[in-house]
Amino acid sequence: MQGLLFDMRRRGAYTLAAMNTPSLRTGMILVALAAATWGTIGVAVDLLYRVASTDAVSVGFWRMAISVPPLLILSRVFAGPNFWRIERRDTALLLLLGVSFAAYQVFYFAAIPLIGVAAAVMVNICSAPVIIALLSAVFLRERLTPIIGLVLAGAILGVGLLVGGSPEAKSQSDLIVGGALALGAGFAYSLVAIAARVVAPRYHPVQPIALAFAIGALLLLPFALSQGLDVRYPVQGWLLLIHLGLVPTGLGYWLYLRGLKTTPVTIAGAITLLGERSSRTGLAGGILLIGGIVILYMHQSGAVRVAD
Repeated sequence: MQGLLFDMRRRGAYTLAAMNTPSLRTGMILVALAAATWGTIGVAVDLLYRVASTDAVSVGFWRMAISVPPLLILSRVFAGPNFWRIERRDTALLLLLGVSFAAYQVFYFAAIPLIGVAAAVMVNICSAPVIIALLSAVFLRERLTPIIGLVLAGAILGVGLLVGGSPEAKSQSDLIVGGALALGAGFAYSLVAIAARVVAPRYHPVQPIALAFAIGALLLLPFALSQGLDVRYPVQGWLLLIHLGLVPTGLGYWLYLRGLKTTPVTIAGAITLLGERSSRTGLAGGILLIGGIVILYMHQSGAVRVAD
């Protein structure tokens, strides 16, 4: 494990001088588009719970399983006949991606019926940028500057204003368990972002996603079967599952990995804060989040110009 972490630090490190403002801007736009597709996940899962009696493990499995065939086809088309081959040194990272993707599905989807879509989404995406920033500073040697630290603090405050409590939680127990599950989803997403940032420069964007989701689906299958894998969904339920498998999964992560080629993980994590639904009373929080993204972009662009 220690060797893997050292390898992540060595291969994940990059310099601002190697980046340029146009490529940074393009990367941020791609990450923002990915976040926009992810903004539909919580709503789709909430609707799925309303039209079908199901559980988080089944939903997570079907989302990943439905996404695998088209992702593998796209990987074959764009990466060539050897799309399934990866460098030996990346094996552990691909396994980490698969495990983290699977854990993210289950934690996130299990939190929604306990604390509601808004709270599950906001706790998840509030914690992820902070965890990503800390892990990136340790493992990828991305510099955690005071400005980025202040922006992240503002983002946390903004999310707090957006959430404004969780009125959908039926009890204190639901609030605690749901909050813990949402935090677990944020941590799993952080591991995805770190591992993806390391492998992104060496593969076509769709290749690691296809392999990682195949691994994740296989890992979830025995758990789903042991709990009674749900297959009797109404038409609306299957349409929602297909949407989850194709749009925020296949398209969303493809955009995200392309964006990660030129976008630091810390900034990419902060951008995803804008990809989810917010409450009507969250104007102040929204201003904080949008302002934080602008500051991050200006700070990063200025650093690039100085490095050049």
